[in-house]
Amino acid sequence: MEPKVKDLTVKEFRTLISETVKEILEDIIEDFLALASEQFIKSIEEARTDYKERKVKHLEEMLDA
Repeated sequence: MEPKVKDLTVKEFRTLISETVKEILEDIIEDFLALASEQFIKSIEEARTDYKERKVKHLEEMLDA
């Protein structure tokens, strides 16, 4: 049986919330820094073009190789 929020102590609940918020903020900062990179944006555009032009392989194809 999985623990429920009602089974947590106040300290455990605060730690859970704090760690979750910290992880989310780190993800947002990482995304912001990535999007500020011209090289990163260009690589996304190239990947989307490759996908549209079907210049990609499915994971199954890669695993069969």
